Amino acid sequence: MSDQFAAANEVLSAVGRSAGDPDQVLSTIVESARRLCRSQAAQLYLLEGGYYQLSKAVGLSEQATRYLIDHPTPVDRGTLIGRVGLDRATQQIPDVLADPAYGRQELQRVAGFRTTMGAPMLVDDEVVGALAVWRNEVSPFDEREQSLVTAFAGQAAMAVNSVKLVQQLEARGAELAHKVGELEALREVGEAVNSSLDVTKVLSTIAKHAVRISATDGGSIMEYDQNERCFLVRSVYQTAPRVIERLRTTRIHLDETLVGRAAKLGRPLAVADLGAAELDPHLAVLYEAGWRSLVAVPLLREGQILGSLVVRRKRPGEFSAETLTLLEMFADQSTLALLNAQLFRELKQRSAELEVASRHKSEFLASMSHELRTPLNAVLGFSEVLLERMFGDLNERQEEYLRDIHGSGKHLLELLNEILDLSKVEAGRMELEYSTFPLRRLLDNTASMLRERATVHGIEMRVEIGPGIDEVYADELRLKQVVLNLMTNAVKFTGDGGSVVVRATRSGAEVHIAVTDNGRGVPPEDRERIFESFQQGGRGPSQEEGTGLGLTLSRRIVELLGGRMWLESEVGAGSTFGFSLRSRENEHSPGAARTVGDVVVIEDDRPSLDLISAYLSGAALEVTVAGDGQSGLDAVRRVRPAAVLLDIRLPGIDGWAVLQALKAERATRDIPVIIVSIVDERSRGAALGAAAYLVKPVSRDALLHALRAVGAIADDEGEDR
Repeated sequence: MSDQFAAANEVLSAVGRSAGDPDQVLSTIVESARRLCRSQAAQLYLLEGGYYQLSKAVGLSEQATRYLIDHPTPVDRGTLIGRVGLDRATQQIPDVLADPAYGRQELQRVAGFRTTMGAPMLVDDEVVGALAVWRNEVSPFDEREQSLVTAFAGQAAMAVNSVKLVQQLEARGAELAHKVGELEALREVGEAVNSSLDVTKVLSTIAKHAVRISATDGGSIMEYDQNERCFLVRSVYQTAPRVIERLRTTRIHLDETLVGRAAKLGRPLAVADLGAAELDPHLAVLYEAGWRSLVAVPLLREGQILGSLVVRRKRPGEFSAETLTLLEMFADQSTLALLNAQLFRELKQRSAELEVASRHKSEFLASMSHELRTPLNAVLGFSEVLLERMFGDLNERQEEYLRDIHGSGKHLLELLNEILDLSKVEAGRMELEYSTFPLRRLLDNTASMLRERATVHGIEMRVEIGPGIDEVYADELRLKQVVLNLMTNAVKFTGDGGSVVVRATRSGAEVHIAVTDNGRGVPPEDRERIFESFQQGGRGPSQEEGTGLGLTLSRRIVELLGGRMWLESEVGAGSTFGFSLRSRENEHSPGAARTVGDVVVIEDDRPSLDLISAYLSGAALEVTVAGDGQSGLDAVRRVRPAAVLLDIRLPGIDGWAVLQALKAERATRDIPVIIVSIVDERSRGAALGAAAYLVKPVSRDALLHALRAVGAIADDEGEDR
């Protein structure tokens, strides 16, 4: 029994020392089994592919070992190993020559054994192998020896299972590390590819990185011309200039080339040996230049062919499935970058065309204004003279017609003025004249202009000013234009005996002005449409007076003033049209001599904008808000702020393009730009000239610290007092 414990301890020690080395573990088990079972030989078999394969043996002749390797043991009852596996129990054959069912006489003649014993190796009741010992004379094994070989078989099974688990874990770890490496390479490639919107640069970057990640010798990138149904070579990497020239003059047709076939199939196609392939015009150029194998990977977007990526080697050889998969993943990334670059190119072309069209429109409107105002002046002037009866009395019908003429002329003049104002806003040419003035005075004066009309219809009109609101800083004329339009609409669409209330309240750093009526209300389907040009929604009859431009122009003016406009309405109960105004008030404490800076916030996400506004509410800042890249550029050029807070993900042109444009213009290049975005590309921001880079979520302290660092606010500005 002590020998058995010693052997077991020896085996367990070997397992602990060499968990990843099956030879050491299994050698210890087999040698211990042979010695303690007093046998001449011992063997360990592993079940693989339906046969017991010899894994480890001691005491066998070279000839017997070779026989067992060349003739694996089948899973049947013709051998002892087959029987113990089928029965899952330890067994012995006292004399193989006396056993009529024993079928391996050739092995017996080669090895010379007579008595043999074996035990199955079980893991979770599954046979994974077997352990066998034999003696060269007829000498059956006793019960102690049977118990020993059974125990050794169990230890061998655990050792084999442990080794397999370790090896599987190592393999999975290596595979995971490899995948992480691939993903890291793809991330780097993605950053490089998406770092520019210049088509030429994007294509060059794609070709370069495709060659690098596929470990090939050269490559090219092509754009697909849908009209010609041909691929045009745009960028080539690590290729001789004369070959590049030939590639660019070769007709690579969709229906006649390997590149086209890959695009139509929607998957990569590889050629392991160009010397053995049928050469199309494109492949012929490459073969003549010494290239011997390649992969063509289509660049597709929602079934649309955008181009093709080709990587090449100077030697023949297959491309692994892993390489093809990696190239497909890279092609997906590259396709999006290429599409963005193409769209940006088209956008630049379209923007240039629109700029010309806008200039022509402005010239036309200026000419129309001059040509229409002269006759309108005569129509209005002479109709007024006639209505005043300066040339004699009028009968009732004449007076009615003249009033219609005069009213129509005024309506046409109002329409003309609003069209001109709207065109100025859209062209970015409306100049705002800021001044400080009492808000109550403006609201009272505006209300007085409509009070007579309201009284005629029994409409109550009130102006309410909340606490903490005195003087505001804005364009007084344009602000009055907005308020007058909203109040006019409220009176117009409120029935007799109704009410119209104008309220001004403070909300943080903003002043909110709202016009509330208890009129007809606006149906849900019209609440956005009424802000479009020449729309009045479903609030009244189609013949209701008005130009249909008032709300459109009012919202654009509010946006120019750095605010926003909203509508709350219930059909049959009334409507509230409100807007925010970024207010700068004369509320500095005596002797403080505090300075007020301007900050332009370019942000399209409303919750983020509200949060930034709340952060800045305690600082003496005039904040101008823009909801897209182009509006942001216009606002910076107009305001010339002390700092710009810029998001990256913006509609239209993104934040990177805005930053590049600001740093390219002499008038704006010195304005500090602080990026506030969920996109974490600090090095790119610094390279393009950003003064600071804050990654969302951003704390109030971090934002104010960045503004202090660039000098937009004083050192103590924004601190809680």
